[in-house]
Amino acid sequence: MNVSTASPSAPWLMALSALRDRALAAESLNALAFSIANDPHALLRYHQALAFDVAGARPRLLAVSGLALPDEASPYLVWLESAARWLQAQVGGDEAVLLSRDSLTVPDDLAEGWDEWWPRHLWCVPLHGRDGARLGLIVFLFEEAPDSALLAQLKPVTTTWAYCWQALTRGRHRRRWALNRRQRWIAAGVVLAILLLPVRQTALAPAEIVSRNGQVISAPLDGVVAELRVRPNQQVRQGQLLFRLDETTLRNRSEVLRRQVAVADAELMAASQSAFDNTQSKSELMLLTGRSQQQRAELEAVDAQLQRTEVTAPRDGVAVFSDPNDWIGRPVNTGERIMLLADPRQPAMLIQLPVADAIALERGARVTLFLSAYPLRPLRGHILETSYQARADDDNVVSYRLLASIEGLPPHARLGLHGTAKVYGERVVLGYYLLRRPIAALRGWSGL
Repeated sequence: MNVSTASPSAPWLMALSALRDRALAAESLNALAFSIANDPHALLRYHQALAFDVAGARPRLLAVSGLALPDEASPYLVWLESAARWLQAQVGGDEAVLLSRDSLTVPDDLAEGWDEWWPRHLWCVPLHGRDGARLGLIVFLFEEAPDSALLAQLKPVTTTWAYCWQALTRGRHRRRWALNRRQRWIAAGVVLAILLLPVRQTALAPAEIVSRNGQVISAPLDGVVAELRVRPNQQVRQGQLLFRLDETTLRNRSEVLRRQVAVADAELMAASQSAFDNTQSKSELMLLTGRSQQQRAELEAVDAQLQRTEVTAPRDGVAVFSDPNDWIGRPVNTGERIMLLADPRQPAMLIQLPVADAIALERGARVTLFLSAYPLRPLRGHILETSYQARADDDNVVSYRLLASIEGLPPHARLGLHGTAKVYGERVVLGYYLLRRPIAALRGWSGL
């Protein structure tokens, strides 16, 4: 008798042990869900099994019995998402629940799908972690109601499923913060308070150290640059020769004019001597006199231009210009800028603020300059001048030109150094500071 009583339960116990072993051997959550949905079929003979991940904001179908990979685009699986949310509400506790279509009030939007795809009976098995958080929901579909005693013997297996589910999702599914209504209002109030904090509005822009008292040295007349007598960023003294224009054309013209003056003087002398007894010579005397004066005036003008071919420094300073090889042999026009004579004792920041980053700035606003050569030694100053009209800079970026002072006379505030300037505007709330550019882009796109 003992043998005959034990023999029917031995295969059952072995099947339960096999289910637990397969669950423990799963290496991923998808593998575990596939095992849960397919392996118990030999014991339960269900119509279909579904495994849902319910740890997130919305249930996610992981496995369907008989399918290797569910097709999320099918109408059935789209309907399953709504059905899973409704089933979670029906399974309120931690224990498995046997549900029947005849004893439930099914919503109208789910009733039609149930009648089309599901049989009459469901066995819903919720899986919980040790902290009580619901991790998964397993749904078995039966044509006929299963034996409750048979389902009770699966309790150790469902416990193993829950243990393996939590082990495989540890670090990915932490306990979700479920805020109640009061906590959500408190969180919203804290966020609103943070967004109303006053902050200083700032903007970043490229900048360069220039001289506040710079004098442009330009070409005094049309010509070709023959020689540059100074190097870039060289200290020069007042009266020192800076550059020289080519004199060949002017000297040749001066020599021609000198000979024309000599000829005109000779003709005037001959006409003056014969004017006493020749009436025609008297009439030509006035014309020759005017021609001689014209030639002399042209010669004096050319000689004056020859004196202006050498340009000297009007005062002490630093010669700021590009590579000398770019200028030698280059034709220039009258007034064309060749170099800048800067005063190194009066440095300033020249800031090119792009229109897209422009903020409201007033004279006296604070500025901090972070030089590329000295990133740990910033320069500080205040806005001196602001341009009201934006122009394209050397990089074709439409920008406003700002000139700012430099506090003190730091030794590393050398002319020509570049960096990034941070300009400080008026105080605004943090929400406006964070959303200023999105709001501007939205208004520009929508026209509101």
